[in-house]
Amino acid sequence: MSHVFLTIKDVYKTFGGVHALNGVDLEIRSGEIHCLAGENGSGKSTLIKIISGIYQPDKGQIRIEGSEVQKLTPRDSINAGIQVIYQDFAIFPNLSVAENISINHSVMTAAKRMNWKEARALAIDAMNKIGAKLDPEILVENLSVANKQMVAICRAIINDAKLLILDEPTASLTAKEVDALNEIIRNLRDKDMAIMIVNHKIDEIFNIAERITVLRNGEKISSGPAENYTRQSFIHDLTGRDISESTYEPAPSEEEIFRVENLSRTGEFADVSFELRKGDVLGITGLLGSGRGQIGDALFGVAPATSGKIFLNGEEIKIRSIDDAIRYRIGYVPEDRLTQGLFLNRSIQENTTAASIRKYFVNGRVDQKMMLNDTIDWIRKIGCNAKSAEPPIRTLSGGNAQKMVIAKWLNTHPRLLILNGPTVGVDIGAKADIHHYLHTLAADGVGVIVISDDLAELIQNCNRIIVMKDGKAVSTVCAKDVDETALSRTLSD
Repeated sequence: MSHVFLTIKDVYKTFGGVHALNGVDLEIRSGEIHCLAGENGSGKSTLIKIISGIYQPDKGQIRIEGSEVQKLTPRDSINAGIQVIYQDFAIFPNLSVAENISINHSVMTAAKRMNWKEARALAIDAMNKIGAKLDPEILVENLSVANKQMVAICRAIINDAKLLILDEPTASLTAKEVDALNEIIRNLRDKDMAIMIVNHKIDEIFNIAERITVLRNGEKISSGPAENYTRQSFIHDLTGRDISESTYEPAPSEEEIFRVENLSRTGEFADVSFELRKGDVLGITGLLGSGRGQIGDALFGVAPATSGKIFLNGEEIKIRSIDDAIRYRIGYVPEDRLTQGLFLNRSIQENTTAASIRKYFVNGRVDQKMMLNDTIDWIRKIGCNAKSAEPPIRTLSGGNAQKMVIAKWLNTHPRLLILNGPTVGVDIGAKADIHHYLHTLAADGVGVIVISDDLAELIQNCNRIIVMKDGKAVSTVCAKDVDETALSRTLSD
């Protein structure tokens, strides 16, 4: 029988007059997998930082194994058996697997120098406990994301973790890696460890969670056994609204918007052909190295194709550079919005108008009023939660930032919009808004291509999906005729 390991009672936390947490309760039990869910800005991160001792609550009670804690520091939290694995894993890329796994142990025991023999033994023992098979001598920088995560988990369990908190643990994992991680989590649960997973992916939550707590706007909306939730009740608690999960089906059309014939880039992909008609939202998927992302790069001129033909609204075009793509009104939302899609320290206005700056030059001067009006208009139309166009775009949540990356290209009035991983790290409500807007664009005659490894997203929001493997388009499927399992099998066969 599980027992309560951690109790959070009536916790408040305010930053600059804004309630990040407003009377939140939370109960975490040993030997149980608990999912903490909430959209961006719901208070999840603040709550984790209170549990780990980084933040002190303004008000409220914290109990660990029945004993009230007056002031929880990071060291107190670790000593109590609480370990947090953030999305960056907090690992040292230039150190070995063994060094990373044993480093906290060395710090906590106040060791003056590294005992290499002991470090190796600790690492091997920890890896054996979770079934990880890594070379203890290899540098962590040479590991895959999934294996880096294994290192972080191993480091946690050698410090006698009683509560393991995983912050968005599947954000960069493949489906197979998610399955492997879930097996490890269940094994740790079976050893009476308390597990709290922060996640916003519905299918993954229902696959692993035994209890669920939902936060919204700093308040606890609901909490209870996972079986008490339906998909719709969970989504409603999460977002405060009902969101349809119906599959996208465009109206039939013979009007060709975009077409490629035998598109190739030496060493990356070869002989890729497809067309988009009015209303189409075309998905492109494949495992890493399949060539899926390189197609987007080629169509936007980042790394142009070496052969093949491209047609836009019936006219053959040549895309040899990004300037060519922009001239033909092709927009591209990159996979990494932080480094490729946004100027983080620039204002929302500057980011929104960056790709269309030429249209604001009037008589040799920039029309600032027109730029402001357009930005405010896009904030409204795309549903961005921003009070003005002035703040740096880094102040926006992930979902709102992604909306403004899309708005940047919509402001160019594109004929073709390519989106690579458009909803990575985006919460459910923002996803729904983005998908709805893409469907509207397609219905209006804009070509839309979505490149993603999120199979559920593609099946629900695209009408056709191209599967890439080893640089070849091995199949094209009708989304309504395939499910996630069958599509996943096609990827891995």
